[in-house]
Amino acid sequence: MKPLLRLRPLIPAPSKAGISVVAPASFAMPERVERGMKRLHQLGFSPRPAANTQTRGPLYFAGSPQQRLADLHAAFADPDTRIVAALRGGYGSNYLLDSLDLALISQNPKPFFAYSDMTGLQLHLLDQLGLPAFHGPMVAADFYLDDGVHLESFNAALAGRPYSLGVPEGLRTLRHGSARGTLYGGCLSILAALIGTPWEPSTEGTLLFIEDVGAKPYQIDRMLWQLRHAGKLDGVCGIIFGEMLDCTSPGAPDNLLENAILSALDGLDLPIAFGLRSGHVSRQNVTLIFGVEAELEAGDEALLSLAAVPS
Repeated sequence: MKPLLRLRPLIPAPSKAGISVVAPASFAMPERVERGMKRLHQLGFSPRPAANTQTRGPLYFAGSPQQRLADLHAAFADPDTRIVAALRGGYGSNYLLDSLDLALISQNPKPFFAYSDMTGLQLHLLDQLGLPAFHGPMVAADFYLDDGVHLESFNAALAGRPYSLGVPEGLRTLRHGSARGTLYGGCLSILAALIGTPWEPSTEGTLLFIEDVGAKPYQIDRMLWQLRHAGKLDGVCGIIFGEMLDCTSPGAPDNLLENAILSALDGLDLPIAFGLRSGHVSRQNVTLIFGVEAELEAGDEALLSLAAVPS
């Protein structure tokens, strides 16, 4: 991973700071887009949809790869844009990976808020350029909801200041211990899908955050097995799991997922925490910044502390 690019702090920001809204993967329901944009206006930002944001198709995509890539490049190049925000996840951003203009993005570094399907894009920009990855709320997935965004972490991340997350954000200990490393990770199914490709995640030395949605415990077990036997847990100093929304099996014990995780990670001498509401969540999506140094204290209560973003 390269040294982090310096970002311009945004909070306290000039009123109506520009946000370019892009759809690198799937399209969203128009009413969710409208409500998400309205909420950003209410928070004092000036969101602007990219040219193809509401393109529907082909298939489940928000336009062709060329259209989606052009919008992403234009958002980074736009001098009036202070933040790039994904509309939603879905599927399709993997088709942009081999055509990203890394020189353009490195010359115009900006916070890129996304998660889910955008995990590959965010980690590629972090690994290749040192662009901090803002694993945080998306316009038509979180901002459209009345209680969809954890504003404290969102504002702290934009300001570039250090902040901590713990019990109020859902975090609790599964295995005791403490660890310090570079915060890194994203959606588990995307991390697993990247293995064996040129965009394979670089996890060594990291404090690894993992989350997903709607996967059964045995599927989570299988993806962790894949990461482990691909060497992607070698050198990891600690693991933090997200809320793991709807990752259950009908009729199974409530703690099946937690026990499956501990079984899959048995023999690894590292602390494990669970439940942090970042990514696919039921409410108040917490912003994390991949690429910054972080410390996990997993004791009777769990606490994750993130360092400041370079500015």
